[in-house]
Amino acid sequence: MLNVVRICLICMAVLVTASPVMAQGQAGGGFGMNFGPAFGAGLVIIGAALGIGRIGGQAVEGMSRQPEAAGNIQTAMIISAALIEGATFFALIVCMLFNWPG
Repeated sequence: MLNVVRICLICMAVLVTASPVMAQGQAGGGFGMNFGPAFGAGLVIIGAALGIGRIGGQAVEGMSRQPEAAGNIQTAMIISAALIEGATFFALIVCMLFNWPG
């Protein structure tokens, strides 16, 4: 647990010190490097993968404990996964719009 806290503190320190450098404009014009939307898209994908993975794992566990309820559990699992994917696609579109030049 202590190692996780240390890693988080190091990551926060790196992000805080790098943010003024990334905030400066480019001298020659053109498009600047914008890592915010890409970082946000990565977080969205990681969150969706963890959520859908947990839904699948818990659904299989529930089906193994109560085989007679497998149909209801599978239906609820598919609906939940579809809702997570819909929210994921919406968040990815928002990340792409913020990355659009202009």
